[in-house]
Amino acid sequence: MGGAPPGSQVAPLPANLPFRIVSKTIGSGAYASIRKATPLSAPKPVIAIKFINKEHAYRIGRLKPKQIEIEFSLHERLGRHANIIQYLSSGADDAWIWLALELAEGGDLFDKIEADEGVGVDVAHLYFSQLVEAIGWCHGKGIAHRDIKPENMLLSDRGDLKLADFGLATQFVSPRTGERKSCGMVCGSPPYIAPEILQVGHANNKRKNGEDKEGYSPDASDVWSCAIVLFVLLAGNTPWDCPVEEDSWEFAEYLRTKGRSEDELWEKVPQDCLSLVRGMLRVLPGERMTLDAVKKHPWYTRSNPQMDARGRAADPVGLATQMLERLRIDFDKGVPTSQPAPETALDFSQPTQPPANSKEWSALAATQPETPIADSAFEWEAPPRPGGGGGTSLSQPTNAEQPPSATFLASLADDPAMSQFTPTPSVPLTLTQAARQFADIMPSHTLTRFYSFLPPTPLTNLLLTSLHRLNIPVPPLPAAVLADPLGNADGALSVRFKAADARGQPLHGSVVVERSGDPRILSVRFVKAKGDPVGWRRLFKSVAVLCREAVVKPEGAS
Repeated sequence: MGGAPPGSQVAPLPANLPFRIVSKTIGSGAYASIRKATPLSAPKPVIAIKFINKEHAYRIGRLKPKQIEIEFSLHERLGRHANIIQYLSSGADDAWIWLALELAEGGDLFDKIEADEGVGVDVAHLYFSQLVEAIGWCHGKGIAHRDIKPENMLLSDRGDLKLADFGLATQFVSPRTGERKSCGMVCGSPPYIAPEILQVGHANNKRKNGEDKEGYSPDASDVWSCAIVLFVLLAGNTPWDCPVEEDSWEFAEYLRTKGRSEDELWEKVPQDCLSLVRGMLRVLPGERMTLDAVKKHPWYTRSNPQMDARGRAADPVGLATQMLERLRIDFDKGVPTSQPAPETALDFSQPTQPPANSKEWSALAATQPETPIADSAFEWEAPPRPGGGGGTSLSQPTNAEQPPSATFLASLADDPAMSQFTPTPSVPLTLTQAARQFADIMPSHTLTRFYSFLPPTPLTNLLLTSLHRLNIPVPPLPAAVLADPLGNADGALSVRFKAADARGQPLHGSVVVERSGDPRILSVRFVKAKGDPVGWRRLFKSVAVLCREAVVKPEGAS
């Protein structure tokens, strides 16, 4: 059944699958792609199938078959929990391994969080509470996640959090004997990783022959990462690049002030929440709050109109509306040029710099391995095209001889994702009145996209110029491609790049230019292959501002 994903040279997908594939690729990584599927003889339920290409996983991803087996085994052992993506089944053939999972119809959580702003306190409380419940369930099974970060948090069609990706999970309590074990593997994402993990890695790299390895308690390390996620929900940024005093002035100040940092980011944490965050970010694991203590903290037990008695989103439609209306692109805001002042630099060009203790960082594991962009075999599926529907028209004139379709423009104006381009973002009332679920308003596809009336060549040149102004190196395009960017068989142009975000962490992905539902309007999508979603949104906003004159905006936006 089915061939390989478009543009790839890998083997066809497995035959005789116990389900029916019903979509193109909806997600991808260095060696895997995800598609939707249904039972062979029924239209529901719709599930997600993760196809892992063995050659890519073993050769490029440097994974071992045993690692994948452990991931599947631990995920299956977790069983069913409202805030964890459910494992359904798995299988393999000579070229592929497949994993059937519950489908997160609401898409990525952190794709919907405004960079440097965060979400409201009630929304932050909702998602933090659901994360703690998910991690508490894992720990109750003796399993630590060890890779808690925004990329691994998805949403259901109701808007509830779903924890995903157990590729770095470990069994730290024996299910048979109850015996605990410590861990020595250095793994995680630098802004979210606990300091003891790096300290253990450093100590083990320096140990002499015959000396025992040191270890850390992975459940305590998970608590630290949960606190960083809470901070990001509230502030729209992590408190530091990495928990290494010599390499992060923010972390050094946190240590020096004993958790009472004067960094303005901390002002976004409510006063009644500060003791919780500080308690979870105690540097010594033995002094750190446990999850049981977290659940007893007054801020955790506070009443929340966004959460019902079962811990679910109380008003999915209202939740989606509130989150969308916090997303905003300020077209009047300046963007640093290619040589910005150090204090305002938005430098996406520099490669990730390892901390001073580079040995342990060289062993840092990641669920998204370093892969040359040119080697990536898969692409994201294009988001749904705007269809029919009423609404107001858009304000910009077209460069085409004939005006764009009024139906298309009206449907675009009714697209809730377009509200981010207005001075005062708001979701159309007609949409909220008809909606019943979170997914009825909040698109599951990425919100890092815009539309343009510019023809393909001027738009491509403008995008390339904008990326260069942000110090993002992009490969030169042949003159023939620039002359006709969409003239290939796919009818789309994909410009791939590798960069780093403001925290020095990798941002890998593509800018894709393609025709929209109206051939005179082009769609520009920012497709993330690797990196923090908040950093990715920050990059998207900077490019959108630099391309401000080419961006289609709802009527009344300037």
